[in-house]
Amino acid sequence: MTRQDQRVAVLLGTKDGAAFLDEQLASLLAQSHPLVDLWVSDDGSTDGTSAIIGAWQSRWPKGRLTLSNGPRHGFAANFRSMIIDARIDADYYAFCDQDDIWEPDRLESAIAWMQGHDAETPLLFCSRTATMSETGAAQGYSPLFLKPPSFRNALVQSIAGGNTMMINRAARKLLATASARTEFVSHDWWTYLIVTAAGGIVRYDPRPLVRYRQHEANLVGANVSWKARLSRLGRLFKGEFAIWTDHNLSGLAVNRDILSRDAAACLGLFIRARKGGVLRRLRLLRKSGVYRQTLGGTLGLYLAFTWRRI
Repeated sequence: MTRQDQRVAVLLGTKDGAAFLDEQLASLLAQSHPLVDLWVSDDGSTDGTSAIIGAWQSRWPKGRLTLSNGPRHGFAANFRSMIIDARIDADYYAFCDQDDIWEPDRLESAIAWMQGHDAETPLLFCSRTATMSETGAAQGYSPLFLKPPSFRNALVQSIAGGNTMMINRAARKLLATASARTEFVSHDWWTYLIVTAAGGIVRYDPRPLVRYRQHEANLVGANVSWKARLSRLGRLFKGEFAIWTDHNLSGLAVNRDILSRDAAACLGLFIRARKGGVLRRLRLLRKSGVYRQTLGGTLGLYLAFTWRRI
């Protein structure tokens, strides 16, 4: 099968996204890859989002466009509903937000990389993003991470937005199995965790293949300014990351059968490192090899362990 013959399922979560949805869908239509099925899960919009999707259904030339009702329990549950949806079948699966703009080669770049690997291996492609204002003005870029993606990193950091992620069929099967057993904090962090936990391969592309629209509500999440980074540091020392880590570890606990031997050993050390005295915690954390992508981030991680904030 040639690259052009392979089908991509784009999983789009919507909730009151009418203001920017047409622009996002136009960027999907402009993708250089020809076969794209669009699966939309609308989580209770009241602003005309469903009508916009309905209008696009009759003029979507790349494949099928299916609109479903979401579970109405937040964005993570909405994406989870699509991850485990048995109706969705494709060669590749890409997550999509409702208000971004994709570069034309967003899908083709991921497929080109994946074709160089064994299809039976769980694969995850993700990338840096370009950030833009609510009106579409360029603002900069997400941080450029240089350390290799791995389970040891995924335990304490999500390196890319779900809006940049594509997985192959093997990774989707793995992710669907894991997600059917548990809920999760966010689909992007969970995907990174599960793929690396099972010994899959992750490609972090330094090119910004998605233009990520910034609203007041997600400025901190973008992590592109000193204000955002200081805010995230504040949340770390308030213990919010510890709560998220608890959720991730609970999810991994019910999916121990998918962990590679190396991931299981690392996880055991990390769990032990969250308990006991300071010196014991720091020694086990170092032994686990867990790290964040920057020196400052890793130093913050060790400080958080010292103060029992993760």
